[in-house]
Amino acid sequence: MITVSTCSTMNGVSDLTIRRDSYHHGDLRNALSDAATELARKGGPEAVVLREAARRVGVSATAAYRHFANHGDLMDAVKQRALDELAVALQAALDADEPVDDPGEQAVRGLYTAARAYIGFALTETGLFHSAFGRAEGDPETEWTPDSLRDRRAYDILARQMDLLVATGRLPADRRACSDILAWSVVHGLAMLILDGPLSDVPEPHRHDLIDRTVHLGVTGLLGPATDR
Repeated sequence: MITVSTCSTMNGVSDLTIRRDSYHHGDLRNALSDAATELARKGGPEAVVLREAARRVGVSATAAYRHFANHGDLMDAVKQRALDELAVALQAALDADEPVDDPGEQAVRGLYTAARAYIGFALTETGLFHSAFGRAEGDPETEWTPDSLRDRRAYDILARQMDLLVATGRLPADRRACSDILAWSVVHGLAMLILDGPLSDVPEPHRHDLIDRTVHLGVTGLLGPATDR
């Protein structure tokens, strides 16, 4: 059984500690992934260290290396968990959207909601966001195919929003190709500019307005004047 508890540090920030009582087959890999994900949550990909994850779980580095061959192997597990958390955040925001009678309007609102939720995740879960998309030395190479992006839940949610826009007549079918890449580029690029670029100096009161205006321009530019709002 793996017992997870939270203890407070001197600066008031919660830190995750995982105490090992015993492990069933396969549990140690999950426990190490949990610990590494918490390291990433607080410190980004640079904080993910296999030995530290092993220490938090309460096992030796040798035991950890039986489940993860190297840092890249562990980082890949963290990336998948970070991407899953992003997908959960996007879907939760969409599920919480106030329903409207017009399916087309609902699809447009969903795109706005997903865009804001994506940026919101980047700003509130910065460590996981960087871990989800950054590449560390030793990371395993992955093969890209035209369908491989839809295997990522967060991207698939965005792609399904685009499909809804086409189905409800809000996005012309001839604009569907790469429309999800365009939308993704807008929200991801804006998030990175705010986190690590020149927009990091924008004062908090102006940040929300900047995000809203940029998302609005992105959506209306994609859908055209007919859906301007």
